[in-house]
Amino acid sequence: MAAPMMARSALAAAAALLLAGCASTDPEAAFRVSADEARERTGVEARLLRSDDDRRALAREIDALLREPLGLDAAVRIAVLNHPGLQASYWDAGIAQADLAQAARLRNPSFGFSRMDGGGSREIERGVSLDLAGLLTMPLRQRMAERRHQETTLQVAAAIERHAIATRRAWIEAVAAGQALEYARQVAAAADASSELMERMTLAGNASALDLARESAFHAEAGAAVLRAGRARDAAREHLTRQLGLWGVHAGYALPERLPELPARPVELAGIERLALERRLDVRAARAVAAGTAADLGLTRATRMVNVLDLGYASKSETGEARSEGYEISLELPLFDWGGARVARAQSVYMQALGRVAETAVNARSEARAAYLGYRASHDVARHYRDQVIPLRQKIAGETLLRYNGMLASPFELLADAREQAAAVHATIDALKDFWLAEADLEAALGGRLPVPASAPAVKHGHAHDHKEAQ
Repeated sequence: MAAPMMARSALAAAAALLLAGCASTDPEAAFRVSADEARERTGVEARLLRSDDDRRALAREIDALLREPLGLDAAVRIAVLNHPGLQASYWDAGIAQADLAQAARLRNPSFGFSRMDGGGSREIERGVSLDLAGLLTMPLRQRMAERRHQETTLQVAAAIERHAIATRRAWIEAVAAGQALEYARQVAAAADASSELMERMTLAGNASALDLARESAFHAEAGAAVLRAGRARDAAREHLTRQLGLWGVHAGYALPERLPELPARPVELAGIERLALERRLDVRAARAVAAGTAADLGLTRATRMVNVLDLGYASKSETGEARSEGYEISLELPLFDWGGARVARAQSVYMQALGRVAETAVNARSEARAAYLGYRASHDVARHYRDQVIPLRQKIAGETLLRYNGMLASPFELLADAREQAAAVHATIDALKDFWLAEADLEAALGGRLPVPASAPAVKHGHAHDHKEAQ
């Protein structure tokens, strides 16, 4: 029974040796697998920058994209192509490809030579040995390397997807911060004009010192709000710049003035948990790791007794004597280490990997449910502000202004309404920002872009004039 199994192993190893020279070490082939996986989920084509010509071509592409306000899709494209840390992780695919090619190569044979002189005679021994254990276990080692290669390609694709999602979030935060700053400036400008008017009214005796103090306080608070909004805008923009990997003149890019408008209705999704388990790369990677540890366990069991087995040719010649030839076998004797500890460790690692698969699946299901609930709730909140809160605040402000002009309302009432309207607009901007962030979180939880309903218009992210201001 053992002889046919060894024969099959030898035949498989021989076939592997014949194919060893065909194993490619080109990193581009391995990276393309990762890039294709990521493109299905992000819609962006990643590229491996291998030369100065590639980098110069990318710089020209970035120049073209930055000639107009940087839209969301363009930002993700630049980040995936240009971020230096992400580019560094792309070479993990090349390392895995080289390891795969190395697994198809047998260890080089060893040559031994000895010469002894004495008593008028000379003795010379020569020997060539081959790693027979490596030859017999080569098919299993190759399968292990292939699984590790698959793990790495999934990890690289997951890194691209994570960076794309993080860039989307950074873009949303930066645009929302810019929109909030612009509105804060509008409020401050209105407060400045109102403060000047109140000063003139006070000098004319038509307003009290208390009214002037209240107006001045509102003016000062509006100025402080501009400073806070400016600081938040700068921090959000720098975060986005880091995600894009831009510096120098490219860091002066322009952004749209406003976030995209809220969709008429959220995307309806069925089978959330199934989608997450089918599409998420971390689930697939955990399964690949478990398969790899299973292969490791098989190799450990196969080599637990004999881990070193060398077969060699030997030749001996002595002065005045005929040359003698033969073979030699060198193997590890399992006197002290029977391999039980190695097998036990491999079994523990395998069971640990199975537990990680179960944990990843449970987390994926829960994260998908939570992200979808958050997505739907954030749409409801943003729609409520847009359709209910803002129109009511506008109506209240208009009515209060009419009453004030008719001397039926005090300046204090006008200031109070102005503060409340400003707070409502800021809350509307935050609600819209939260919705787009929730959409990005949902796409991350599901492992890919959301489907666009056939009856719904596509949301544009490219230009400032595609968006409407929250009023």
